[in-house]
Amino acid sequence: MIPVIVLKPGRQRSVLRRHPWIFSGAVAKVKGDPGPGVSVDVVSSDGVWLARGAYSPNSQILVRIWTFDEKEDVSEGFFRSRIQKALDMRTHLLKDSHQGACRLINSESDGLPGVIVDFYSGFLVCQVLTAGGEFWKEAILKQLGSLISNDGIYERSDADVRLKEGLSTISGIISGKMPPDLIEIREGQCRFLVDVKHGHKTGFYLDQRENRATVAEYAKGLRVLNCFSYTGGFAVHSLMAGAGHVTNVDSSLDALRLAEQNIALNNINTDRVENITGDVFRVLRKFRDSGICFDMVILDPPKFADSMGSLKKAGRGYKDINLLAQKLLFPGGMLCTFCCSGLVTRELFQKIVSDAAIDAGRDVRIVRWLTQAQDHPCGVNFPEGIYLKGLICRVW
Repeated sequence: MIPVIVLKPGRQRSVLRRHPWIFSGAVAKVKGDPGPGVSVDVVSSDGVWLARGAYSPNSQILVRIWTFDEKEDVSEGFFRSRIQKALDMRTHLLKDSHQGACRLINSESDGLPGVIVDFYSGFLVCQVLTAGGEFWKEAILKQLGSLISNDGIYERSDADVRLKEGLSTISGIISGKMPPDLIEIREGQCRFLVDVKHGHKTGFYLDQRENRATVAEYAKGLRVLNCFSYTGGFAVHSLMAGAGHVTNVDSSLDALRLAEQNIALNNINTDRVENITGDVFRVLRKFRDSGICFDMVILDPPKFADSMGSLKKAGRGYKDINLLAQKLLFPGGMLCTFCCSGLVTRELFQKIVSDAAIDAGRDVRIVRWLTQAQDHPCGVNFPEGIYLKGLICRVW
């Protein structure tokens, strides 16, 4: 008999709105003795069936919902159906898939909490980040492999978030061929080498694909400062669009070395590029103190806020880099600034940039709002899924 999670009185509202998370504080009692990842039924305090999900006793999110349909069993067929639906949504993005890259499964927003699958030129790279995903991993990967042809499936379940689920980190080949050390992908006319074995996330920031092209539209003829540059995604797009010069800044020497390879891969004159290894905050202050200015500054920092307790400190960090960036711009220059912390709302991010403008003494206008690429959809019942926020601003 399936274990049952009984909610406290009045705590069923979010489930009725089909939000996929149930926090431990909302639970009155657990009937049965479910292990990590085991399917459980969720009922209201008066016994009305609400949902079926995966139990995660080590996490504050005690249950992640698989389905809101009582007749739907969680089985191999269930996962095949969910994966097929996710693939159908991305058919137009996979037409030239052999040399492309695309997110195939986007966790909660594709009805598969904690399951992420990215496609890189024939290889599938997966992350399984929750107890439920781990419990059903074999079935999920079996169905995935049967639904989309691939050269190999590689696992990158090495994110620290697994520790909160009581899971150890793991990475390595699952099936098929071992991916090469560097996989070549294309974004429009730009070519990139991706390290899926050791790179950030699954190797590349696929969520910024459309934003890289958009930012490049404004870069022609400009002197660009690209902060938190990683392997040069924004740099290559900007240079290919006609930017006069790009300065990349990143704390990782390995990332900048790969950025150099991406510059060479696109036959870009190295005289148009400078790479600086260092802490972005310190480098920006050094430029400010030296009176060095740019026509465009791109800020694409890592996630500063991973919990409510870190939100205030994160806000100070985002304000600091945006203040420094605004001071480094020539009048009329472009600020392209991003935040990937889901806990920082769109409204809060705009306020941070606004507060930075006041302290910098600059007049700033929002030209465009940006968000994650279309292969990173967000369910309307899961606003947390809209985590990436971006602003293109004109600064005087």
